[in-house]
Amino acid sequence: MSIDSVFVHKMWDENELSKMVEGGVPFPMLSDAGGQIGRLYGVYNEEAGVENRGRFIIDPDGIIQGYEVLTPPVGRNFSETVRQLQAFQHVRKSKGTEATPAGWKPGKLTLKPGPDLVGNVWKVWQTKMAFED
Repeated sequence: MSIDSVFVHKMWDENELSKMVEGGVPFPMLSDAGGQIGRLYGVYNEEAGVENRGRFIIDPDGIIQGYEVLTPPVGRNFSETVRQLQAFQHVRKSKGTEATPAGWKPGKLTLKPGPDLVGNVWKVWQTKMAFED
């Protein structure tokens, strides 16, 4: 979502994003003409009349699970956004019985949250890393 029109989004996807991400953006892009939504999320810059780059991952229950806000000179990493979406979906599907470590990708090993893991993530991580890739 941005203050750009849906036509600008379409052009951006077809002429730019589709060259960087196979098939273009796999979700709908929305227009926030006037910045009302940007104001609600705290990313609208009143002085400049633009929105800072914000990424909000909202679960099916409407809860923000993750977010990142960057000023315009710094770009986002689309692959990281997709990876995080997949991680949040995996954790949700496991009903919280699994956690995804930094850099986790689908099919990789996960962590089992619990008291035994506290202070021992490095041991589990070290062991699991020896078996990955």
